[in-house]
Amino acid sequence: MKHNMQILQELALANGPLCVGLDTDPSYIPQSVLKNYPDPADAVLAYNKEIISRVAKDKSACCFKVQIAYYEAMGLKGMEVYAQTLKEVKKSGLICISDIKRGDIAATASAYARAHFSGDFETDIITINPYMGFDTLKPFTEYCKQGKGIFVLLRTSNPGMRDIEDLNLAENKHVYEKVGEELQRIKNEFKEIYPDQTCSPVGAVIGCTEWQNAVELRQASKDIFLLIPGYGAQGGDAKICAALLQDCSGTVNSSRGILCAWKKDGECLAKGEDALTLKDIADAAARAAVTSKNDLCHAKEN
Repeated sequence: MKHNMQILQELALANGPLCVGLDTDPSYIPQSVLKNYPDPADAVLAYNKEIISRVAKDKSACCFKVQIAYYEAMGLKGMEVYAQTLKEVKKSGLICISDIKRGDIAATASAYARAHFSGDFETDIITINPYMGFDTLKPFTEYCKQGKGIFVLLRTSNPGMRDIEDLNLAENKHVYEKVGEELQRIKNEFKEIYPDQTCSPVGAVIGCTEWQNAVELRQASKDIFLLIPGYGAQGGDAKICAALLQDCSGTVNSSRGILCAWKKDGECLAKGEDALTLKDIADAAARAAVTSKNDLCHAKEN
């Protein structure tokens, strides 16, 4: 049995490394589209479905990342849209990463793992925050033995990551380096469970907003598949992504750069915001996904 991270790695090789982030806030949708739906959450679901369909058809991405916070902010209706979005990604044949960043202890962590690896919110891979301690990972890695995957926050893309992740420990290493060592240890445990697979079901999150650490972090994370945020709207560079994407061992997320592509798209600008349809903004998102894929693939090749 292939675990989901292995499937994702193979999809990245076939379709390119782009991950389309469905961090879909109603404010990202023009009023000309929103007014056609009884609730903003309905418009979000319609937009998500159109993007998923076009990206899957174009093979412009290997996965989708669904940030749960945007759906929680819409209340019960939003969580219904979240669950339906996960199902739509599943139907597309691409991998779904649920960006939930959970990190808690004992029975609570077990409940989080059960909530997102089974039932209404079941997904393929989730993001995990390890900063309450490495024991918080255990309930999630148990599901990795059954084929699920996790991305553990290692070095994130936000400026404030230096407040904790860059701190020096007594053993003369940074906090993020300590987390990386633990991921290597866990990776080795899974070699016995998945001896014929080329990456671990436990991946890492490394942002692409700083060049100086990219090569170092990639070398320290061998055989670990990466989720790489920060590309596009956050200012991350395709060349930094390329340094992190060696051996097709990563996927690069772009959310607003695709979801809000209609704001800069030539065809949409020519038509005018007040006249835009769902098809117009979805077409713009699809074009942006293809452009991002080509940008990332070109950077890798050079």
